Amino acid sequence: MKLKLDENLPESLLPALSNLGHDVDNIRSENLIGREDSDVWQAAQNAGRLFITQDLDFSDIRRFAPGTHHGLILIRLRFPGRKALLEQVQKIFTTEQVTKWDRSFVLVTDLKIRVHSPDK
Repeated sequence: MKLKLDENLPESLLPALSNLGHDVDNIRSENLIGREDSDVWQAAQNAGRLFITQDLDFSDIRRFAPGTHHGLILIRLRFPGRKALLEQVQKIFTTEQVTKWDRSFVLVTDLKIRVHSPDK
């Protein structure tokens, strides 16, 4: 899968997800740190990448409706430290069928994963 990580996710996710066979980059590598959310979002869409973030500005499912983009994973952990984020994302990408999340809006919490897939 082609993935783009937001600046609010640990760098250690790049090799962790790459080792699982994913094509991963982040906004740091494109010098997009501190840029407007719209610029970051557009970069992910232009590259055809599923975007992974903790930013609540991406939480409106009406604005980011399934099927209108390449995919969005919003991670909302109770205690989102680097280690917890790394562990949760690695767990998701090893236990879930993430390749089926293309064009979906996915909300990940400590207890649940809600996948909103595009209408077929």
